[in-house]
Amino acid sequence: MGLHLLAIDQGTTSTRTIVFRADLTVAAVAQEEFPQHYPASGWVEHDPEDLWRTTVSTMREAIARAGIGPAEIAGIGITNQRETTVVWERPTGRAIHPAIVWQDRRTADVCANLREDGANEALVAGRTGLRIDPYFSGTKIAWILDAVPGARARAEAGELAFGTVDSFLLWRLTGGEVHATDATNASRTALFDIHRGVWDEELCRLLRVPMAMLPEVKDSSAVFGTTMSDLLDGSVAILGMAGDQQAATVGQACFRPGMMKATYGTGCFALLNTGDVAVASKNRLLTTIAYQLGGKRTYALEGSIFVAGAAVQWLRDGLGLIAEASETGALAATADPAQDVYLVPAFVGLGAPWWNAEARGAIYGLTRGTTRRELARAALESVGFQTRDLIEAMHRDWAGSANTILRVDGGMAASDWTMQFLADILDAPVDRPRVMETTALGAAYLAGLGAGLLPEPDVFAESWVLERRFTPHMDGETRDRRYDGWRAAVVRTMQAG
Repeated sequence: MGLHLLAIDQGTTSTRTIVFRADLTVAAVAQEEFPQHYPASGWVEHDPEDLWRTTVSTMREAIARAGIGPAEIAGIGITNQRETTVVWERPTGRAIHPAIVWQDRRTADVCANLREDGANEALVAGRTGLRIDPYFSGTKIAWILDAVPGARARAEAGELAFGTVDSFLLWRLTGGEVHATDATNASRTALFDIHRGVWDEELCRLLRVPMAMLPEVKDSSAVFGTTMSDLLDGSVAILGMAGDQQAATVGQACFRPGMMKATYGTGCFALLNTGDVAVASKNRLLTTIAYQLGGKRTYALEGSIFVAGAAVQWLRDGLGLIAEASETGALAATADPAQDVYLVPAFVGLGAPWWNAEARGAIYGLTRGTTRRELARAALESVGFQTRDLIEAMHRDWAGSANTILRVDGGMAASDWTMQFLADILDAPVDRPRVMETTALGAAYLAGLGAGLLPEPDVFAESWVLERRFTPHMDGETRDRRYDGWRAAVVRTMQAG
């Protein structure tokens, strides 16, 4: 058996492949960015061929850099941007439409019409743990079937397949032999009953999605198939699969109820492990599957923030205020403390706990003295404020979240300034691990578990190592004043939208 694991981390702006050794140290990394497409306001698309091309190229590059061959790889784990929707032809594997990205809001009107009947919202929430929102895959699938001539009839005839990105990549990697996904990705479609662990016929009728399109649902660690031999000069087993936020939950070893992680990438996603209890949120959070192993589902409360690192990208690419994202921490540290500037980054609406698809970004508190330093600070602070929104809702929903220490990862977690502000505004410790590649690590662990190369979760959790704990230093009066200002800014933004 090979003594390496290959983790494919297919994200919103780039694809990475990481080769891990059996002790889960990194042997090699390859990463490639791909274009984002914005064909209309609130629309976000990817070319599925870009997702496939960068997956293959980074796999080959990472393996070459590690100096290994396919025989030395025990298994592949896939983790992916969730909710992003691909519909393809079964005979050819070609997508019939660009992938509709999780951030896309084009089905907002459809969702609003569905929500007018309160029974619909109760049905979706009760069975899926989700809300009726453009974020999730179900209405995206129906939109594609209606937009592409003849697609709905072809889907009903079984000629078309749907998948989140993991499923699309699996189909391609196996040469069309396997149409499957795992429970975590299935739980993000608004079509999957998370309590029974099956696709739900009533939900499919409500959202107008033919069940013939849907993939088989497996455990997060399972035999998903093997790669075509010509891809890597040899076949490799695909043994792990999880949506990126769930993979990070695994990589952060949040296996016990009450453990929480937040990943700061393009968006921010906080997951709180609630064990075998699917806690129904009364505070507009999501109930989701954290992972499924051995047929047993572990649940989580999730808060989803659509814009985190994307706000810093906007400062760089949209406004040209910075050349590199890494500049923002130093700028924020030198901002005028007397200026309370708030950025509400509702570029594609507001996620949890607000769920306002019509809201758009706004900046409050600008003066003639405002500079790029204050704007950089406002962008970073918006991440902390939004995280507090989520965690306060979690505390109200479930007593088991009290006194939880937050484990963080993702690109923004490398910023000491941002993590310190996060601890300050939460008035709680924030733990940053030594291994920051937690999403890919989670995918690799699931594959290694399936290969029999790695131990059970409780033993794996002992390998988690703290790099730094950030503790709060902000005084209570300042904390409350700043957070009250944020809440007021959000309310004004939603009223304007």
